[in-house]
Amino acid sequence: MSDVLVLNTGGTFNKRYDPIKGELFVPQDNHAVEAIVAEFHGNLSCRIQGLLYKDSLEMNEQDRAVMTQAILDADETRVLVVHGTDTMHLSAACLAQACPAKRIVLTGAMLPYALGAQEAVTNFALSLGWLLAGYAPGVCIGMHGLVLPHAQIVKDRQNGVFRAVSG
Repeated sequence: MSDVLVLNTGGTFNKRYDPIKGELFVPQDNHAVEAIVAEFHGNLSCRIQGLLYKDSLEMNEQDRAVMTQAILDADETRVLVVHGTDTMHLSAACLAQACPAKRIVLTGAMLPYALGAQEAVTNFALSLGWLLAGYAPGVCIGMHGLVLPHAQIVKDRQNGVFRAVSG
């Protein structure tokens, strides 16, 4: 069994530019995630599972059910979900209800790894470090220097950054 299951669902994190069509697309591969995990040089056992390969705006309840089942079927208790930022809060709420025995962090990026890796790598590494630092189950979102329980973090769409819920 690996230390962590990395479940890749797509999102901006994975997008690449198609110069023929002149647009970004979510590829049907795990290139970005594999490139980041390769930097651990075998010191960490991660099982990468590609699943949906969608922009999160296209995700629906059936997709969340597929994601949930993949996590429930996994032997790993620690799961890092690479997800689009627009609806990760919906998936996080679904996973919190369906997977109470797992330690899960959803992460993503506002800028594709292929267009500038720094944000994607930072969010991934931050989230992975949090996963490995403890054993308590729960579902968090790891973005922009924060790893917080999913109900305590929101996407500030006006400023393009995730923030802790104030109050």
